[in-house]
Amino acid sequence: MPDIQTPHRTGPALTLRTAAAWMVTFAGFPLGSVAAGLIAGPVDGPVAALAGGFITGAVIGGLQAWGLGHNRPPALQWVLATALGLMLGLWAGAGLVGFATDPSSLVIQGAICGAAVGLAQGVVLVGRLGVLAFGWPVLLSAAWALGWTITTAVGVEVGEQFTVFGSSGAVTVTALTLVLPYLLNRAASTENRS
Repeated sequence: MPDIQTPHRTGPALTLRTAAAWMVTFAGFPLGSVAAGLIAGPVDGPVAALAGGFITGAVIGGLQAWGLGHNRPPALQWVLATALGLMLGLWAGAGLVGFATDPSSLVIQGAICGAAVGLAQGVVLVGRLGVLAFGWPVLLSAAWALGWTITTAVGVEVGEQFTVFGSSGAVTVTALTLVLPYLLNRAASTENRS
């Protein structure tokens, strides 16, 4: 019987463990938003968007790097990509909607932020996932737009101009992106068989 602790095992025990670790990373969204709010304030202008996006992205990226486990891309690259992607995405998205917090503005902002984070992370992923990495920005754009839709629907006080959606949106986005740890595990398994 194979040892469950074998690093490259692709059976259900590793899949369940990997999925559970990835789901914990949802906490990076509210934690990053709180940290950004304390340091940069509400997202009410370009400087706050840039600073808040970077801080929030760094927290999200750090937790995601942990959640991806041993098959992840280099952690520093992942954290920086996430931070820079959210910094630029929030600056562009919030600026495009005039820093408004009505539901449709937040959906647009979320789509732009998700696409920017996805593009930055996709650059890091392309070496491991090949052409599949090009789908990552599309998935994140749709998921982040949905994250804001859910957050506004459950009644979170979005007028406080947070950097990202709340926990309900974060759990949804994290669940929708469970495909990433799966693909990275599959890629590592394929490399090990070669």
